[in-house]
Amino acid sequence: MSISAPPRPDPATSRSPAPRTLRDRATTPAPRPRVPTLAAYACLLIGLIDLAAAVFPGFRHNRMRLLAGHLPGATTTAAAVGSLMVGVLLVLLAHALRRRKRRAWRAVVVLLPVGGLLHLLRWHTTAAGVLSFALFLVMLRYRGEFYARSDPRTRWRALLNLVGVGGVSLLLGLLITSVHPGSEAGSPSPQERLRHTVYGLVGFEGPVRYTSERVGDLVGYSLGALGLITLLTTSYLFLRPEKPWAELHPGDEERVRELLERHGARDSLGYFALRRDKSVLFSPTGKAAIAYRVESGVMLASGDPIGDVEAWPGAIKAFMEEAAKHAWVPAVVGCGETGGEVWIREAGLDALELGDEAVVHTDRFSLGGRAMRNVRQMVKRVERNGYSCKVRRVSDLDEAERARIADAAARWRGTDIERGFSTALGRFGDPDDTGCVVVTAHQAPDPAAGGAGDADDLRAVLHFVPWGPEGISLELMRRDRAADPGLNELLIVAVLQAAPALGIRRVSLNFAMFRAALARGERLGAGPVLRAWRWLLVWLSRWFQIESLYKFNAKFQPEWVPRFLVFPHHRDLPRIGLAVMQAEAFVTLGRPKRR
Repeated sequence: MSISAPPRPDPATSRSPAPRTLRDRATTPAPRPRVPTLAAYACLLIGLIDLAAAVFPGFRHNRMRLLAGHLPGATTTAAAVGSLMVGVLLVLLAHALRRRKRRAWRAVVVLLPVGGLLHLLRWHTTAAGVLSFALFLVMLRYRGEFYARSDPRTRWRALLNLVGVGGVSLLLGLLITSVHPGSEAGSPSPQERLRHTVYGLVGFEGPVRYTSERVGDLVGYSLGALGLITLLTTSYLFLRPEKPWAELHPGDEERVRELLERHGARDSLGYFALRRDKSVLFSPTGKAAIAYRVESGVMLASGDPIGDVEAWPGAIKAFMEEAAKHAWVPAVVGCGETGGEVWIREAGLDALELGDEAVVHTDRFSLGGRAMRNVRQMVKRVERNGYSCKVRRVSDLDEAERARIADAAARWRGTDIERGFSTALGRFGDPDDTGCVVVTAHQAPDPAAGGAGDADDLRAVLHFVPWGPEGISLELMRRDRAADPGLNELLIVAVLQAAPALGIRRVSLNFAMFRAALARGERLGAGPVLRAWRWLLVWLSRWFQIESLYKFNAKFQPEWVPRFLVFPHHRDLPRIGLAVMQAEAFVTLGRPKRR
């Protein structure tokens, strides 16, 4: 399902001109979106030519080879090593150049004329030298297209760089030591070539000997250059000043809470903007805000903007301008239909239905009827086994009980990583979260054991965050793995039955991804494409609980509220999907624990 933007007023029939899209109003417009991409591919091509010219001795024009023989050997050897270094750096910078990074542009503008001069000095691959100077002129002509600031990085990137660039340098070194068989003394084994490469990368002489002094110098200098590139890039990333993690500052948190007090009933995901590992941007009037986090070059927001709907365009503009400054891909996960329409209208983005949110209205909920028979039987069976529930505000808990519940929830998590981004708060019992609701399940002592039971009878916990004054949204669901099945159903029924006494009229349960596809795919008459899509979702449910969450939510006969993913282009969807997986902590590669 896609969202269509509402119609705009016709400028011909209106006194004021129609509002322009954000791309027209952005402070850093991109009138030539293909320039960075073409420049990046040209940079990559030149870098690969430089590498080939430096590594393979036959990669040259025969006529120019005769002229090169009149140059001193040390000159051509140094030029070959220089071409190798320039080629490696150009290949490394191509991706950043495609993302309009200003620092990458500065580095490439320096490297291109250097590489072109080295090509002319060696009289080899003259076409590559001409291409380098041509691209250099193009880069100067369109320098305004490369405006993006550098991304925030941590020193863990230095370790990744050491592994990645070091591995490429090792492979290139092995290739360099193997393309001169006619100049080798004897027949070195693969182990000797590997040792020679490793020694050469760190600046020492290896076991392989060459009959040609020029070839020996070329191999030695090339290996040393590769090792130097690895050392310099790793040292730069390690010594580069760290920038702070995404963080919700106390002043911003107070402003967001004020917006939620006035407009929090509009979106069930609004309270999750108070996660303290998110940053926040406000509209110029301060009446709206967007919380976000950057993952893998994606500026990721969740839910609708917070605050007055009339101020949403100002917050969206600030969001898009911040993304443009850093060349981040803007995306929103889990926004509602109204929010999606505003994002499309103001930012020119696109939207796809991501899934459905299960919302139960407490005044309509009842355990009676055939549709609730399964839940009713399960709840009664669990109650006969000695389980009972308590529904309370977090403000009604004392410090000892808050610590007890938080400790139990951490033990039952089952992983060292706290998952969640769009529908998780990431904390329990904070003094500022007194409006939250906690539901706990307790097990009475077993009479067969002589009345003796565990000192801690806590077996499960649900935690809900406020959704305006009359709603709550599920944030945490944990239980003892040794507890009886059906305990989660007992907890949800308990909170739905106790909600009217707490003044709660709406309860938002789990978010069911691709709920519509699962429901339609199992209906009679579903087509082969829809059935195949459903089969794939069921298969993925082995790891991501897609089908199980949908079936669990459906037990309580909820109202299904669609949620959408907002994105710029379809080609960005794989990258956005990876960013969402990282934000939700399903993918944690290269992401260290925060202390």
